[in-house]
Amino acid sequence: MRAIVFPGQGAQFEGMGKELCDANPETKKHFEFANDVLGFDLMNIMFNGTSEELRQTKVTQPAIFLYSLAKFFSTTNVENGDFVAGHSLGEFSALVANGCISFKDGLLLVKERALAMQDACDMVDGTMAAILGLENQLIEEVCGSIDEVVVPANYNCPGQLVISGSEAGIDKAIEVLKEKGARRALKLPVGGAFHSPLMLPAQERLASAIEKIEINVPKVPIVQNVTAKATSDPEEIRKNIILQLSSPVKWEQSMSEFVNLGITKHVECGAKVLTGFIRKFDRAIETEIL
Repeated sequence: MRAIVFPGQGAQFEGMGKELCDANPETKKHFEFANDVLGFDLMNIMFNGTSEELRQTKVTQPAIFLYSLAKFFSTTNVENGDFVAGHSLGEFSALVANGCISFKDGLLLVKERALAMQDACDMVDGTMAAILGLENQLIEEVCGSIDEVVVPANYNCPGQLVISGSEAGIDKAIEVLKEKGARRALKLPVGGAFHSPLMLPAQERLASAIEKIEINVPKVPIVQNVTAKATSDPEEIRKNIILQLSSPVKWEQSMSEFVNLGITKHVECGAKVLTGFIRKFDRAIETEIL
C-alpha cells in the first residue's frame, strides 16, 4: 500500500520548475496557464527569482502547489497510490492530484489562501516556533498556561512540534519550554501565526471561496490534516479544508493513520521535507521522492 504525499510552505527553492518546463511542453503550458490565472509572472520568479522573492506568501504557496503537481503529473498518477495526503498547503495539491478539485479551482483557492493569510498577518503580529525534544503533551500544557494566543500548530513527527501565536506569547512559550528541557526552541522565519486562531479572518475569507467550488468524490481516499483520518466524502473534505487554516496540522497523527491503513511506502512529490518526518516516525516505511 502506498501513500502519495505533497509538501507545504518551506519546500521552495531557487530555479524550481525550470528543468521540468524545459523538458516537457505540456508542463510549460500549465505554468503559463498559472501565470494567466494568478495575474503575475510566477514562472519568472520561480525560474529566476531570489530566495527572498520566493519567500513572499503570495508567491511561495502557488509556486509549491504548481511545482509539486508538475512533478506528480510528469512522473506518476494517483492510481499508483492507495491514499493521498498533503501537509498544510500540500493538502490542496493532493486534492487536485486526486481529481477532487480541478487544477484551475485549486490554483484560485491557493491564490486566495495566500492573500487571505497575508492580510491576516498584517492585522496582528504573530509568529511560529519549532520545539524539539519534548513530549507533545508537555508542550500543549505550556501553551495552555500562557495568557496570550499560543497553540500547537504543526505536529510534524515525534520530538518536533511547531507552535503558533502572538509574538509575545511565542516569546513566553520559548522561555518556559527551554526551562522544561527543550533541546531547541527557536522562532521560524515566517510572516505570521499560521494554523492558530489568529488566522480566523483568513479562514472566513477562504471559506467563501471554498463554498463556491465543486468538490468531487476523490479517486482514492485523502488523509486530512484536521482529523488525521482518511475520507472520500466531498462535504467532509470541504469542511476540513475550511477548518485547516486555524487548526493544527496533525501530520504525526496522520502517519499513525498511514500505519493503521497498512501503508508501507510513502511517495513525496517535489521535495524531501515529509520524507524526513516519516523516517523519524518509522524507518520501516519505504520512501521515494519524485
